[in-house]
Amino acid sequence: SERRNSIGQRFSQLQENNFKAIALIMFAQYVQGGTFGKAVQMAEDVTDLARRCAAADRDNPDCLKPLDRIFLDTICQEENLPRFHDCCAKKDPERNDCFLSLKNSSRGFSSPFERPNAEAACRNHSQHQHSLTGYFIYEVSRRHPFLYAPTILSVAIRYDEMMKNCCGSAEDPTHNLEECFQRQPVKEDGLRQEHTCGILKKFGERTLKALKLAQISQKFPKADFVTVNKLVTDIANMHKDCCHGDMLDCMHDREEILHYVCTNQDILSSKIKKCCEKPLLQRSECIVNAENDDKPADLSPHIKEFIEDKGICERFAQEKDTHLARFLYEYSRRHPEFSAQMLLRIGKGYEDLLKECCKTSSPEDCCRRGEEELKKHIYETESVMKTSCDIYKEKGDYYFQNELLMSFTKKMPQLTSTELIKFTKQMTTIGSKCCQLSQDKLLPCTEENLDLVLGEICRRHLANPINPGVCHCCSSSYALRRPCIGKLEIDENYVPLSLTPGLFTFHEDLCTTEEDKLQHKKQEMLINLIKYKPLITQEQLASVTAAFTAMREQCCNEENREACFVRE
Repeated sequence: SERRNSIGQRFSQLQENNFKAIALIMFAQYVQGGTFGKAVQMAEDVTDLARRCAAADRDNPDCLKPLDRIFLDTICQEENLPRFHDCCAKKDPERNDCFLSLKNSSRGFSSPFERPNAEAACRNHSQHQHSLTGYFIYEVSRRHPFLYAPTILSVAIRYDEMMKNCCGSAEDPTHNLEECFQRQPVKEDGLRQEHTCGILKKFGERTLKALKLAQISQKFPKADFVTVNKLVTDIANMHKDCCHGDMLDCMHDREEILHYVCTNQDILSSKIKKCCEKPLLQRSECIVNAENDDKPADLSPHIKEFIEDKGICERFAQEKDTHLARFLYEYSRRHPEFSAQMLLRIGKGYEDLLKECCKTSSPEDCCRRGEEELKKHIYETESVMKTSCDIYKEKGDYYFQNELLMSFTKKMPQLTSTELIKFTKQMTTIGSKCCQLSQDKLLPCTEENLDLVLGEICRRHLANPINPGVCHCCSSSYALRRPCIGKLEIDENYVPLSLTPGLFTFHEDLCTTEEDKLQHKKQEMLINLIKYKPLITQEQLASVTAAFTAMREQCCNEENREACFVRE
């Protein structure tokens, strides 16, 4: 792979504009605090070298250096970047890991992207089209240091098209510029990619491959096992490159996979034709979001051979993971209505079953018991989701979120109220998005989305440990993460908040008429109440709530509101 990775070759494959854009992305993501000018200058230096290497200078030793080394050397040669001093002192590959560990995706790192005033932006666009797109790439990259370069490029292309479309019609005064400038859904893509990298880092390649195997088998049920397995391996390798920060390899891997998928549509899926007609950079998002292909007509509903065959234990002993992968493939392609996480739990159950049954004298009888277990598990998962949706439909957003707040504050009282409100808000949004879907779409929607939120909670735990229960759920098994966190009870080791004068003081801002501000205040109070009395009963909570409502009504009607709140 050394040849494929030489900078000159990459330059030829990607063409100058793409190469330069990706170099800009890499520098902006690695040096998040650096200026736009600095990032452009480093990108131009590397692009110059690449151009020379592609043309003639093949044997120049600089042309033969691995790509990531060229990029990091460029950063480390810069004088005034003290933040990277320690990393630059390290040898590769530790140096790259050190750089990756400094990437910071939390919001606070850089100010939110200011939306340009529409008219000024259009004037600017007509005068400096290239630099404006470059600036957009730089701003998005440093705010989303884990976003894959191809995604950023496709967003930049959408941005560029948006500018052309919106600004092109400025002579036509009826056109509403502000409406034309719509936000791009960058945050979600970034989270999803950081999530995938988190799975790879915490649970390893085998788990990521199993997840992709389940997802691809559901999406392409007509494809045979060998084809699906090839895709799984290629996609896992792409994620390894992308998570490692090797953006040029990441881009190249992604292009090769898209090329393969689009040239083999006949054996993969009838649902991706439209996606494959799109420009390269927009294809992958389209394919990920495409609906699952129809199951082959002759697919038997059950896969008896994995349970009832005589030679099953020999096969398992010989093939181990390949045998398990075949089971997961056959099971997933038959069940588009299950979530990938649930399919992984079923695969894990099958593995445990074989390990147990193959030790016994009659493995076939033992394996049949597994079917009962499986039915039980499917029923459990479906009823958890159904119950949650019933509560959501009955109570609506605000009260549903409060139920979650009570439950999660008990499980994770170490989180701040801002974090608890944020995570439960995300879960409530999942309710509004998924609970209206038909039964066959419900599980994939709820569990895949919940998995993203739990992934975020687990990354928060990695950065700043929450408690032993969360630690256990976040690190023992990816497939069991949701049921594990679901089963957590009150954190026994938590020392409740002591009653300080500031804990339950109220001010006249409670008299606000803005419903969402008031709800936020009430939620903060609810969290503090549970942190102060984790064992509070529903009855006690109801009486506190009633007392609070009465106090609020009384004080907000008095002349001197503040004095009333102090008194109460």
